[in-house]
Amino acid sequence: MKPASLLLLLAVLLCAPLRAQVGEHRNDLTIGLNGGYLLNRTSFNPTIKKKYKGGETFGVTVRYTCEKYFAAICAIQAEINYANMGWKEDIDPELSSDTYYRDMRYIQMPIFARLSWGRERKGFLFGFLIGPQLGYCFSETEHYSDPWAGTPRPNNVTQQYGKAVERRFEYGISGGLSFEIGTKHAGRFMLEGYYFYGLSDIFNNSKKDPFGRSANGAIIVKAVYLYDIIRTKDIVEKPRKRKRK
Repeated sequence: MKPASLLLLLAVLLCAPLRAQVGEHRNDLTIGLNGGYLLNRTSFNPTIKKKYKGGETFGVTVRYTCEKYFAAICAIQAEINYANMGWKEDIDPELSSDTYYRDMRYIQMPIFARLSWGRERKGFLFGFLIGPQLGYCFSETEHYSDPWAGTPRPNNVTQQYGKAVERRFEYGISGGLSFEIGTKHAGRFMLEGYYFYGLSDIFNNSKKDPFGRSANGAIIVKAVYLYDIIRTKDIVEKPRKRKRK
């Protein structure tokens, strides 16, 4: 099965339980802003020795909560983000004084199925996120050291230099955890961390092309502020039990 088909199947399997409505109905809509930091490392075949490259990410988050099934609160969360991806090469200083990194700027849209446990209105929620992610690389910049020799390199791989991104559309899978604190009037404050695994390549990968694989993989950490736009009425949460002395 092709990666695109696997991605579509995952989205269907994740969203189907959320639409089944066999638990307690919810109709909560929250909208907010997110911002954070990512560490990206593009995987290549043949191998290029590299490090994680840091970059900023920020955007808009929308979440719709549709059901509470037993203790699990089911929601769909979508984001539209700017992300500075790319890679930084780990060049041995004993072999060369060169330094090189590339910024690749993306508009990304992860769509998460979200399951969380805790207090819906005021208190702490722990959540699990997983779902497909789409992206588009709209610009890139290569950063070369001065002076620049370009050799030697492990495996003699130098075809990446000066080579523009050939596949600007990107798709993959993201998954991770979230920690949320809800307040009565000030909104919701969330910290989320997840990993993005790219299923598409940034360069062409036919037999005549230099790279068989060139896919992004990123660790992403964000702070999110959400505000309730629509809230389900008449939700009564049990008071917390206090330990007797």
